[in-house]
Amino acid sequence: MPRNFYAISFPGLLLAGLLAWAGPARAQTENDLLRDLEKQTTDSTKREAVAATFKGTHIINSQSVETPGEGTLAFLIQHRFGTLNSGAYEFFGLDNAVLRLSFEYGLTDRLAVGLGRSSQEKTFDGFLKYRALQQSTGAHPMPVSVTLFASSAITTLKFNEAAPNATERTTASRLDYTYQVLLARKFSSSLSVQLMPTLIHRNYVALEGMQNDVYSIGAGLRQKLTKRLALTADYFYVLPGYVADNYRNALGVGVDIETGGHVFQLHVTNSSGMVEKFFIPQTTGNFFDGDIFFGFTVARNFTVKSRD
Repeated sequence: MPRNFYAISFPGLLLAGLLAWAGPARAQTENDLLRDLEKQTTDSTKREAVAATFKGTHIINSQSVETPGEGTLAFLIQHRFGTLNSGAYEFFGLDNAVLRLSFEYGLTDRLAVGLGRSSQEKTFDGFLKYRALQQSTGAHPMPVSVTLFASSAITTLKFNEAAPNATERTTASRLDYTYQVLLARKFSSSLSVQLMPTLIHRNYVALEGMQNDVYSIGAGLRQKLTKRLALTADYFYVLPGYVADNYRNALGVGVDIETGGHVFQLHVTNSSGMVEKFFIPQTTGNFFDGDIFFGFTVARNFTVKSRD
């Protein structure tokens, strides 16, 4: 046997052992990389809906893109006191109030119906709300949510009792209609923004030259401050015409407070009305002169139909 046999064989055996040990490890690493790549590919092709753009179905005055959800009945109490600048004799508006009660029901996750009654002009309103598109992430993401809203409102006030010389109005003349496209985007877990092109059609106007059709563009936002507290605001700009020349644009600022099973909203606004026919074309208060109505909204959800 040659003298240098062991000297030659030992390094060769050592190299062979290292290669044998590294082979499975390298295969294991390649498998891990393939699994990670497959997971990333799966995640990137998975489409997920963006939820809770707004916490409730209303921002302040305006509707939001949200619907109650299939089988859910939402009961809303909306309350507005008088103006803060009405003075101490009126207890800064607390002696006067406008109230609206309403129910909203989710026929499906996309389609909702609602019915409400406001003390202002003893008005009943009903609406349909359809979520046409929902913001999503992943494959083929949808950048915005789009909800279509249509409502009608009828005043049941007896005009000949409210004013002795007033002429009683027909049923058709008591009707007003609202059509809106609600477009919203949740930019982050904290910030959501909404735009609201709006048409109000009024069957009756009191004076010649007043508009039967009133066009406006609304905007709303929600900025989350803490886990249970969020700042909200909405504003409606009325396009030029008789209404824009003689009335004010509706502005509201408030906070949303999440308290267990319901959302409690506190706000101030220059509009006493809580139906579109009132706060878009009939707002008279100047927000910055103190014509501010303090109000709140309480929303409570009830599960009427369980999901299968």
